[in-house]
Amino acid sequence: MKIAIMGAMPEEIAPILEKLKDYKTTNYAGNKYYEATYNGIELVIAYSKIGKVFSALTASTMIEHFGAEKLLFSGVAGAVSPKLKVGDLIVATKLAQHDLDITAFGHPFGFVPEGSVFVEANKALIEMSKQVAKEMGKSVVEGIIATGDQFVANEERKNWIGSTFEADALEMEGGSVAVVCDALGVDFFILRAISDAADMDASFSFDEFLETSAIESAEFVMKMVDKIVLSLNKN
Repeated sequence: MKIAIMGAMPEEIAPILEKLKDYKTTNYAGNKYYEATYNGIELVIAYSKIGKVFSALTASTMIEHFGAEKLLFSGVAGAVSPKLKVGDLIVATKLAQHDLDITAFGHPFGFVPEGSVFVEANKALIEMSKQVAKEMGKSVVEGIIATGDQFVANEERKNWIGSTFEADALEMEGGSVAVVCDALGVDFFILRAISDAADMDASFSFDEFLETSAIESAEFVMKMVDKIVLSLNKN
């Protein structure tokens, strides 16, 4: 079994690399990939760089070139739902691309022909995350995540995304990663720690809470890896 662990920025995978300590670095397709053995399984870890194009490229490379069979994404997001506060964890049940717009041809926002507005995450991994949350004494919210090539720091835009997609959080990579994994038949799980409220103060809040939120999210993802290893050993 090989598991891909992915983030968008160096800060989002740094806590994971620190835990592993010993890993091999491979330069491929304009990016760095870190390979390691952990509890008897193989890991490939990378940060994609920001945005849908880079995240789709990285996810595809991890699956097609490195042979990843599951993909876990750890990172930060902006809150859309007023119920989410800075530091909260959200697990994506399904994801959409909020900036995908061919409504001029009569399609809903986020839809392209032969595609769908939403891509659903793996239910078994979501159930596993509930066990992890309980064991860690953490509260994790399940919800819809909307992805776009925009850092949203505008109340009006945030509210539009929330009402159009019933989104609880927004970020810049998850939706494209979901499309890649769905197309290639790879189970995926996307966890985000809330770093800001996607409003006028988002840029300030983001810088302030990025590091601490990323550490919390990365810790959770490594516990998910432990659960996957345990389930494999049982089988």
